[in-house]
Amino acid sequence: MSEPKPQPVDTSIFSPATRNYALGVLTVVYTFNFIDRQILSILVEPIKAELGFSNFQIGLLTGLAFAMFYATLGIPIARLADKHNRRNIIALAVTIWSFFTAISGLANNFWQMLLARVGVAVGEAGGSPPSHSMISDYYPADKRATALGIYSLGIPVGILFGFFVGGWINEFFGWRWAFAVVGIPGLLIALIVRFTLREPPRGMAEARSAVVEAPSVWVTFGTLWRKPTFRHMAFGGALAAFVGYGMTNFAASFFILSFDMKTGEVGTMLGLLFGIPGGIGIALGGYLSDRMGSRDKRWALWVVAAALSVSVPFTVIALMSKTAWMAWFWLCIPVMLSNFYQATTFAQTQGLVALRMRAVASAVLLFVLNIIGLGLGPTVTGLIADLLEPSYGEQAIRYSLMICSFVYLWSAFHYFMAGRHLENDLVTDDVVLVDKPA
Repeated sequence: MSEPKPQPVDTSIFSPATRNYALGVLTVVYTFNFIDRQILSILVEPIKAELGFSNFQIGLLTGLAFAMFYATLGIPIARLADKHNRRNIIALAVTIWSFFTAISGLANNFWQMLLARVGVAVGEAGGSPPSHSMISDYYPADKRATALGIYSLGIPVGILFGFFVGGWINEFFGWRWAFAVVGIPGLLIALIVRFTLREPPRGMAEARSAVVEAPSVWVTFGTLWRKPTFRHMAFGGALAAFVGYGMTNFAASFFILSFDMKTGEVGTMLGLLFGIPGGIGIALGGYLSDRMGSRDKRWALWVVAAALSVSVPFTVIALMSKTAWMAWFWLCIPVMLSNFYQATTFAQTQGLVALRMRAVASAVLLFVLNIIGLGLGPTVTGLIADLLEPSYGEQAIRYSLMICSFVYLWSAFHYFMAGRHLENDLVTDDVVLVDKPA
């Protein structure tokens, strides 16, 4: 049985200033999301020195152990967001992950650090899906990738501050204080979200109202999985994230071990690297997707395929560089290009489903991206480095990152295939099946 046809809603309820303010606040939330998530990356070597962790254990902490809770809990939380107030869910999520980040500095062994990181993951699971849903109600389809590109700038900006602040605080005060300094401000951000943001009507951007009942997770998953665009796009994004998370989490170790650098200097270099070229790549990828996709919808995703393909040779050149600054210079190109997929993938996913499916659709996408990308990327990168270490010593991480970079070509193939199906898979109305799972 189908839901009745939705009725139009008034799109003038929220002024452009209100929409832009909300986008700005949500971008700040996402920035703190990544500061708290990535702070561990710059602190890897001092933590290893004090607590005796292996590369594989670090990979688990930054990858699989974190991703299992982050991705899995994201789906039921997103289901709540499709039914209830998204703003309040985000505010609670920020509070949880900020608290557990702050207490990570109290850990004295692997299991204590693991529990703290699980707490961060549980909180962060409630951040992105409701945010994507709210932004999709603020901005229409022809501006959505650009808006989500701005939101996704929280990734490079968060990584920038995480590396920079974490690196220098460790130099002067030790790694334990770094966690407290980046975790505590999130509690203030949670209050700003709760008391200054307004919940947008669902479907406001399209001038149509949502169906009365939010479909089940299985219906949403079935709707997505039946569409080849989503299958290729989700797997392609997961493979791109696999390389990206491996690089982000082990880049500091690469520079420290290969060029004998300290955490403060490396934190500054990597903050600038992932913050500026990474941010340009996310924003430019969203802009080019909107612009080129308006002429030929296939190019909304083919832009990503081209960018990922070009990333590979520049990554190899960077990792084989003889000096730290040459490695940094050449890495700017693949870091920029490899981030093209971010905004585009989330924006096109929102267009593949009905209005009250959007938060769950985002969570399903994040589940795939994070289990494969965040979960396996750092873990496999660390495992390969441990396997290569007897032969290559401190250069093992260099070669592990290089091996993993070729996965970008596999990812590019899936984005090319997704582009071929995109136009046929986009949703033009809000009628969905809600009486049985797919």
